[in-house]
Amino acid sequence: MAVSMKGRSFVSIADFTTEEIWTVWELAASLKMKQKIGEPHRILEGKHLAMIFQKPSLRTQVSFETGMAQLGGHAVFLGPDHIQLGKRESVPDVARVLGRMVDGIMARVFAHNDVEMLADYAGVPVINGLSDEEHPCQALADLFTIYEKKRRVEGINLTYIGDGNNVAASLLLTAAKVGMNCTLICPDGYEVKPHYIQTARADAALSGSKLQFSNDPADVAGSDVIYTDVWASMGQEAEAAERARIFKSFQVNDKLMKKAGANPPLIMHCLPAHRGHEITDEAMDGPTSVVFEEAENRLHVQKALMALLIQ
Repeated sequence: MAVSMKGRSFVSIADFTTEEIWTVWELAASLKMKQKIGEPHRILEGKHLAMIFQKPSLRTQVSFETGMAQLGGHAVFLGPDHIQLGKRESVPDVARVLGRMVDGIMARVFAHNDVEMLADYAGVPVINGLSDEEHPCQALADLFTIYEKKRRVEGINLTYIGDGNNVAASLLLTAAKVGMNCTLICPDGYEVKPHYIQTARADAALSGSKLQFSNDPADVAGSDVIYTDVWASMGQEAEAAERARIFKSFQVNDKLMKKAGANPPLIMHCLPAHRGHEITDEAMDGPTSVVFEEAENRLHVQKALMALLIQ
């Protein structure tokens, strides 16, 4: 482990330096190998993680809960009806109580400010399992997957196509930190928020990452990786029909992938996928799809995060 991260929270990619991101990835690779050969790695023996869920998730719950068990610790699931975060009890009060009982908190919430408040008041490490602004755990696992496949991240051309949502923002921030080139292709009016672009550009100036922004789905030439996500996230169900109309030409399909060039790009999706909308079956299940390896790596990367922060 190159640097000590004990006691830190992980609310945003911006919280970590490039060196710290690589520290997470190096430990994730080691823990992944230990799991595959059956070598115990009970780094967090006797530790406890509270998992706050305002939004349901297959990957987030299973990866954190299973990961904590594999590390020798225990995870406590707190669903939407258990706490009613910010309604039945204030966020600072929940943070203060949990901080006296557990060694770390993972929160998957609607409002990004709730994760920030948990981190401010808990006194123990808080990990952002997703907020409406960012999905940093997902982005760390995604770029780790790219590194596994390409054996480098510097100079790799990652193209995200679709809604400029929390996943897009975190991918942009992470790519800029580690020298990966990143193109975001979003419909007009659905781009990533300007302050994320500003932050990413500052990091890109240091790392050499090239950042591009487009409203044209044809701008995928030279992509090493094509990434997409749902067009309407949780809480946007009322907009789903309108978004489907606006995003129709932004679908990841064989026609779009051929525009990437002679070398077929890796296909990525954070899941759950709405097949036939943002991505076709042919793309999702094709020979260059790494969607399910990407999902598996949520487990390994988050184990590394917990081990580094909660140890």
